[in-house]
Amino acid sequence: MTKPSLTLYLAAPRGFCAGVDRAIKIVELAIEKWGAPVYVRHEIVHNKFVVDSLRDKGAVFVEELDDCPDDRPVIFSAHGVPKAVPAEAAKREMVYVDATCPLVSKVHIEAERHFEAGLQMVMIGHAGHPETIGTMGQLPVGEVLLVETPGDVAGLSVRDPEKLAFITQTTLSVDDTVDVIAALRARFPNIIGPHKEDICYATTNRQAAVKAISSHIDALLVIGAPNSSNSKRLVEVGSANGCAYSQLVQRATEIDWRALAGIQSVGITAGASAPELLVNEVIDAFKARYDVTVELVETAQENVEFKVPRILREPA
Repeated sequence: MTKPSLTLYLAAPRGFCAGVDRAIKIVELAIEKWGAPVYVRHEIVHNKFVVDSLRDKGAVFVEELDDCPDDRPVIFSAHGVPKAVPAEAAKREMVYVDATCPLVSKVHIEAERHFEAGLQMVMIGHAGHPETIGTMGQLPVGEVLLVETPGDVAGLSVRDPEKLAFITQTTLSVDDTVDVIAALRARFPNIIGPHKEDICYATTNRQAAVKAISSHIDALLVIGAPNSSNSKRLVEVGSANGCAYSQLVQRATEIDWRALAGIQSVGITAGASAPELLVNEVIDAFKARYDVTVELVETAQENVEFKVPRILREPA
């Protein structure tokens, strides 16, 4: 029986970003240097496949520092942690390595600088996301106010409308954030913004690549975890740009084939914490069912690389 024809539009860039790459490397090097187990506070990156493979190598994932023994190294996830966490680790004389993405650390430094200048911060971000918790935890309680939508801006109660600055989570939708910033500037004309936007290059690039393929496709599959902010944003970008069906899948086994019945073109991308191996698995699943043509749509090239912390570059 002949297979139906299907074109797969492969978005590029997709998958791992430099911050994720560095965070995974940090865990692997820590296990190499100190042996297993090495403790990791929170999932190092939001991807079950990555977390499971590091667990197999000797990483133990915990939610809080209280769950770690004093005598084993602990790593803080790529999303960043409140200041109280490394302070507590230092008090307990623990060996700790901070795997916070340098682009998230940049936002932390920015918030600190504004605070020292006497400004109150408004953070655009998702409540409860580890990155938001980590960034808000850089400053004393009440110094960072969280907004998620333009509607939230109307309800803000600020100390002094003339002494405000805003920062954003690095994995937001570029388009949605524009609307929130516009609402902030309309209500607080003197609010200070970042010199260069806080949304990271990888988030921006992956969203632009989805926009570029969305006019060609009947459906979009985003490979990523349900708790991955940047992956969920890619699904939303696909829908907002006219893609009738956008689905988030962790891997090929989750594809809803019935929803794809009768279609002729599918876009594929992957969130910043999803390995390329899972992309290939999805492509192979399509090849088993369809006569597939693969088209690469590349909108940018990435060559960013972040060094691992010095403690892991030194011998044990």
